Amino acid sequence: MGATVLVAAISTAFGVVLLSATGYIAAVFQANAEYGDSDTMAAVIGILSIILLAVAVYVAAIVTANTFATIIAGRTRRIALLRLIGATARSQRTEVARQGFIVGAIGAIVGLVVATVGTVVAIPFLDRLVGVATDYAVLQPALLLPAAAVALTTWAAAWAGSRRVLTVTPLQALGGSVEQTHDELAHRRGRNGASLTLGIIGVALMVGGILLGMLSPIGVVVAFFGGLFSFTGMTLGATAIMPRLLHATGRLFGDSVTARLAAQNAIRYPERSSRMAIGVVMGVALVVMFAVASESARSLVTASGGGTPDVAFEQMMDTFSTVMMSLVAVSAVIAAVGLVNLLTIGVVQRRRELGLLRALGLTSPQIRRMVLIEAAHVTVTALVFGLALGIAYGWVAAQSLFGSVAMPPLWMSPTFVAPAIPWLPVAIVIVATAALTLVAAVVPTRIATRTAPVEALAD
Repeated sequence: MGATVLVAAISTAFGVVLLSATGYIAAVFQANAEYGDSDTMAAVIGILSIILLAVAVYVAAIVTANTFATIIAGRTRRIALLRLIGATARSQRTEVARQGFIVGAIGAIVGLVVATVGTVVAIPFLDRLVGVATDYAVLQPALLLPAAAVALTTWAAAWAGSRRVLTVTPLQALGGSVEQTHDELAHRRGRNGASLTLGIIGVALMVGGILLGMLSPIGVVVAFFGGLFSFTGMTLGATAIMPRLLHATGRLFGDSVTARLAAQNAIRYPERSSRMAIGVVMGVALVVMFAVASESARSLVTASGGGTPDVAFEQMMDTFSTVMMSLVAVSAVIAAVGLVNLLTIGVVQRRRELGLLRALGLTSPQIRRMVLIEAAHVTVTALVFGLALGIAYGWVAAQSLFGSVAMPPLWMSPTFVAPAIPWLPVAIVIVATAALTLVAAVVPTRIATRTAPVEALAD
């Protein structure tokens, strides 16, 4: 449960940082003599505040739900044994949900306190960095929303995650954790249908947001909900999408025995690999989306000035980029903790499998290499997928937000916002993901080789 507390704490901290960053950006813009009284700028900041709040809640929901679902799968044997001696399904689900709410609440409170204190300390440094005096008040009631959302989401994830486990018979569950195979997941027509439906609705809303954005900046709100629907659809359908992507990238790691085993492990149980990948995909896509949107806006304003950037606007965009890039670290931490947790839990749940491999002749270095390649396999696939999604979402956000702004020389709208890719943030994301893979695999590789084969097979 410690892993769930940590994920809940970091998810809440992420939400608090996002909300504080948005409020701070608004304060910086208001302090600007040229743009501070702009109604359009105020509307954009207000819309951005709503969007980032929803992003914070959404990120917390995905991360906590995935982590708790994996933990529940690892507790199958214990739950089945309790049912075998007389415990009812309802009592077990109630107990799991209660534990989920408690650990979620603890993590949310810790994350709220730590992030709030950290933000209070950071504001004076940010003021000196950007050269303004904002007097921004960090302590606001809105900061309680991410904490409440994380606690409730963890409770809901625990309740939902226990549903499939409790349908497994005690005899089937006595062998260990329950992870559905690719063939079993392929027949889940209800979930796959829901995924496809959400994806279609999401794309339609994003197209509608772009069209509405040609008339008003409010189009970005419609496009935002389109992004939520489409990404939720991809999350639900990740077990159908990720195996195909993993199969394509698996060839990059060679044909050695350990590489083939790692590739097959990632594909054989798509639920486990999809949970590991989707957190990285979300973190990468989120950072790249904001980077592409801000760079596209910067390029648009620069082009409107005949290639000469407006000094005041450049200063504001630098401030925005500085704050947004500071969120890269938070996103990376969330992805790292989620990946370490899921890799560690997966290795613990596969003790018998790893013990059998060692009994069949694989050495400890080969086992460690297999776990490392498996982590690299998932993160590389998630990185490429997240970059593609981030660029697409970033352009949709910029187009739907700035499409109605009249631009010179004719001062007419609608305006086409050409997508601009900021290569430095993209390079930072790639390097951070590579470091994440190495760090995330340290604990699981030690666990994988610490237990003797005889002890592992005896479980």
